[in-house]
Amino acid sequence: MQEQSVARSSERQKRKAYSYNPLAQPFLKWAGGKRQLIPIIKKYIPRKYTQYYEPFVGAGAVLFSLQPAKKSIVINDTNSELINCYKTIRDNPEDLLNLCKQHESNNSKEYYYRLRGRDRQPGFEKLSSVERAARIIYLNKTCFNGLFRVNSQGQFNVPYGDYANPVVADPAVIKAVSTFLNQRSVTIDRGDFEDSVSKAKKGAFVYFDPPYHPISDTSSFTGYSINGFGEIEQKRLKSVCDELSDRGCHVLVSNSNAPFIRELYGDSRYEIVEVRASRSINSVGSKRGKIGELLIYNKYECKAF
Repeated sequence: MQEQSVARSSERQKRKAYSYNPLAQPFLKWAGGKRQLIPIIKKYIPRKYTQYYEPFVGAGAVLFSLQPAKKSIVINDTNSELINCYKTIRDNPEDLLNLCKQHESNNSKEYYYRLRGRDRQPGFEKLSSVERAARIIYLNKTCFNGLFRVNSQGQFNVPYGDYANPVVADPAVIKAVSTFLNQRSVTIDRGDFEDSVSKAKKGAFVYFDPPYHPISDTSSFTGYSINGFGEIEQKRLKSVCDELSDRGCHVLVSNSNAPFIRELYGDSRYEIVEVRASRSINSVGSKRGKIGELLIYNKYECKAF
């Protein structure tokens, strides 16, 4: 009994070793990022949950806003370069910062296109994880409008942004993110969203932020990954949400305010809430600003704010 008591005390102390750090925040610009919606999203988070899953983590705005104090945190994305950034920040933040600083000091249009072109040259796969992560972070912070987009061959193809004195990597942010990922023992996966939640148990909270269903024929943005996310994938996501609901998991989904999505989640187990989100990342200036989006959750008691 005494040994069990000591073990429980040690576990509590370990969890207390990390306190919420506002500097742990997104380290990339990201189309569809959720920073503007955080106060609203928090209203639909359960009071209690045992595990945290985010299968489409992106830049991690919700993850870093919550910084869940849970034994099990799992983040996932299909984007291999993005997941490499998370793992590199967790495992090797100092070397990453040093290389990002070099890129920042050499920043120019010519330097940008030379670095962007590395994934079109032989030997790209031999770059170290630090070299790959620093390259992606630099390209993201200096490309046009902060887009993350690849072509059908998986090659980064956003033009140069021509910003004055861009900050590529904030040391305080990178170190805070690294501390969070390590002290919370965050599992970082790359794979299919369905696989990533296969071990979610009753009481888990799963936040899905998939590529949005287009509200028009020209509005789709799935270029951050070479894998498209069309109607078939949206329907598969709904089926996964149903399965998680049957397991007793809490589910929250962000998506576009499209008739297809409203119809898809129109059954009685879900509530649909329309929200207005500010969007500053879009290749077309007229499409930036406040747009309608949906928050969809299975019916559980929500956190009061």
